[in-house]
Amino acid sequence: MEQAASGDTSSPVTARAGQAFDTGRAVSDVETLLAEELPRDGAPVQEGDPATGEWTGTRGAGFRIIPIWEGDDLTGVYGTDWTDAEEAARAKLALVVDELDRRWGSHRNVSMRVPLFRKPAGTPMPALFQALSDMDCFGDLTVWGPTAAEGRWVAVSVNQCDGDAPMIMTAVVSQFTITELPD
Repeated sequence: MEQAASGDTSSPVTARAGQAFDTGRAVSDVETLLAEELPRDGAPVQEGDPATGEWTGTRGAGFRIIPIWEGDDLTGVYGTDWTDAEEAARAKLALVVDELDRRWGSHRNVSMRVPLFRKPAGTPMPALFQALSDMDCFGDLTVWGPTAAEGRWVAVSVNQCDGDAPMIMTAVVSQFTITELPD
């Protein structure tokens, strides 16, 4: 997302650019992430494709974040077309959420409102929320946990980092509880 944050939204933002959305693949990506070993320590690090620089994930002590879908570039898209693109992205997220609800039971929502306001103020946040903020991933989180997989927590979200950037769906796996930050 560095490219989009720097204003260059004409280039792909994630390694998922150009891939058609597939609910089964997105859910499989979440389950694969859930099974991976999480870093035990270390500051959050953004990972990218060595050839293109496109974002492939972020890892930090006890968590991982990955993109699981990237929509089309929205440069020059306005009004109802932009609203339609946002609604389509949210509908794709709903398909993933419905499938994960079937597997793990009902989810709960965690607002990203507090991190959104803490970022410009420079107020400290837990590393997971700081990493999401650093990537401009401010879409509210849909959360399950603790899961049967080592008590880990899982979240999915969709958002964009600015008005022209593509919608991006992300998945989070954390060893730590994912709850809304206090004001």
